[in-house]
Amino acid sequence: MKRIFKYVQSRAKRFGLRQSSAAFFIAIIFLTTSLSLPAAPTTPLTQPDISFRHEVQHAIDHGLTWLKDHQNTNGSWSTADHPAVTALALSAFMGNPTSQQPADTIKRGYQHILSDAKPDGSIYQTDLQNYNTAICLMALLAAHNPAYDTPARQARHWLLNQQLESGGVGYGDHGKISDMNNTFTALEALYYSKHLDQDKPDTNTKDLNWPAALQFIQSCQNTNGGFIYAPGNSKAGTETNAEGRIAFRSYGSITYAGMMSYIYADLKHDDPRVTAAFNWLRNNFTLTENPAMAQQGYYYYLHLMAKALNTCGIVQFELKNGTKINWRQDLALKLINLQKSDGSWVNDTGRWWEKDPALVTAYSVMSLEIVYRGL
Repeated sequence: MKRIFKYVQSRAKRFGLRQSSAAFFIAIIFLTTSLSLPAAPTTPLTQPDISFRHEVQHAIDHGLTWLKDHQNTNGSWSTADHPAVTALALSAFMGNPTSQQPADTIKRGYQHILSDAKPDGSIYQTDLQNYNTAICLMALLAAHNPAYDTPARQARHWLLNQQLESGGVGYGDHGKISDMNNTFTALEALYYSKHLDQDKPDTNTKDLNWPAALQFIQSCQNTNGGFIYAPGNSKAGTETNAEGRIAFRSYGSITYAGMMSYIYADLKHDDPRVTAAFNWLRNNFTLTENPAMAQQGYYYYLHLMAKALNTCGIVQFELKNGTKINWRQDLALKLINLQKSDGSWVNDTGRWWEKDPALVTAYSVMSLEIVYRGL
């Protein structure tokens, strides 16, 4: 135990964590002693399934056709006052692995989100400044268009200044309240936009306080490895833990967001905090619901699953009972079977806007595009 505590102290010092985090870190170490995130394979375990790739591409094309046909005349999708929905649809078009992009649709979509760009770099209309800006920045990056480098760089610099004293990021219009999902979307956009500052350094732009960000992420992680929405706040409510105490309940989508946030903060895949989150996810793996949330946020959960397992290089996902599954094929089949005959997807449960077919179709198409590249 003494050696473990010394190890904890050294890790805490390395990542700028308070010594009061030691108890949490010890719990995570014991939780991950025998389980670790597998290294990304250097070669595929199976030969490409060409026939299945065609099925997935067909579902992608059908979904994108629906999006194309349901774009508003002003270039937006769904509601014009939240450019993030338009940005997600654009990201879905830009991620299409094989087909040619509809030029006019793309042009009008980007014109719409850029029309919401503010002089300070933020991109929004009325509220949810951080969320809208982060999602729009990801769409600008997905275009791979040098013409968008300046607004993308400005959005990045604006996001860098939205970190709160807690170390996290919030919506931006609800006071100084951080949450795990807005922190995740901000860190993701900052991670993928790093090259903009490397190509054109700006000495006046400060970097994120990464030790503080890590401290916030850790404060949202339960000792079982799963995550909650914010310290003292879980959208899944509470439960009685193994010690008989009332605890905030971990849930699926936010645990994927938390694990990915650690990776965007440059933690290695074998870091105890990362592997603890990974093991919670495989112990609670399902394609039928958002764990602990039933159908609430279901399509967002599937989207984050695709992102996370792909980023971590998982080919076969080993579950707690030892069963190894082809998660790409299983996820793709699930989404194909859930696709409506008109090409769209929609959730019957409306939490987090998932009754909006434009939003959910964008999530689903992007998930299938991630899957397609690994088949």
